[in-house]
Amino acid sequence: MIDGIGIDVVDIERFKTSIDRTPGLLEKLFTPAERVKPLASLAARFAAKEALVKALNGEKGLAWHDAEVVNLESGKPVFLFRGATADLIDGAVVHLSLSHDAGIASAMVIVERK
Repeated sequence: MIDGIGIDVVDIERFKTSIDRTPGLLEKLFTPAERVKPLASLAARFAAKEALVKALNGEKGLAWHDAEVVNLESGKPVFLFRGATADLIDGAVVHLSLSHDAGIASAMVIVERK
């Protein structure tokens, strides 16, 4: 059963401006492993975290580092959950799709409970 769906889009240039203007933003939003990604991938990962909050019906208190986006060997993006976010997910299947093209990064998240 689908429990929630979330989608988010990020203007990559606007995202870059925010990062340049606020030096600590990268550390706040991303884990060390995420921070080494190119700008478009970072924007897509930010969109993924925002889409996750929407799919979880706007749950407050989700820590940015508790939902890390990693890639499987196949390249497929998935979330690695920890902390309070892992507790909130509680065995649900979370589907994630990322894209970036033409200056826009996007993400879609579906939370499915069995």
